[in-house]
Amino acid sequence: PDVIIEAQFDDNDAEHGQDHLQDTLADDIKKLSLDAGEKGKAAGITGVHRTKQDDGPKVNDPRLLADEFLQRTAKVVYILEKKHSRAATGFIKLLADRNSELFKRCAMFSPVDHRVPRVYVPLADCPPDFVTKPEAYSQMLFICRIVDWKEDSNFASGQLCKSLGQAGEIEPESEGILMEYGVDFSDFSPEVLECLPQNLPWGISPGELAKRRDLR
Repeated sequence: PDVIIEAQFDDNDAEHGQDHLQDTLADDIKKLSLDAGEKGKAAGITGVHRTKQDDGPKVNDPRLLADEFLQRTAKVVYILEKKHSRAATGFIKLLADRNSELFKRCAMFSPVDHRVPRVYVPLADCPPDFVTKPEAYSQMLFICRIVDWKEDSNFASGQLCKSLGQAGEIEPESEGILMEYGVDFSDFSPEVLECLPQNLPWGISPGELAKRRDLR
């Protein structure tokens, strides 16, 4: 393989001239060739085999590597469409640094879904006695909606929407899942209810039943 040698050029090299620099490079190349030959002989005597890790290119400059050895990187520059509801279920807790100014204004919201980032929420959205009795809300589920995420912050900013209830119970857990996925589970409006048959009990008429395929 080709060998690239980086020579340190300083004032001493300038005094001795370009010829001295070329002689130094030639000596270094001879040393590398001799070392490579001795290693090859030693490998043949002892029966040492090269591993897969030794087969990769050992190049300090990534511009000299082939595309197959490079990890492509990218940067998000704009959000075209917000698919997620920005709502998540989770728990609230006090910030760790009690001496910071942020501790007096915000609490930390930790989502149950770890794909959602942690969120700073205003203490004004939290229960009134949350600061004095945070342990009382350690197992209480809340719904938080993300409203912003600044570039210079490790955490997003959001607002608490409502308290769902104790974690592990069916109704709070179900309501949290529906809100996360943007499912409208509110009661039907009077306009929708008026479209339903008013004369109860209601049944399919024989004429209508004759036109339908019975899948019961």
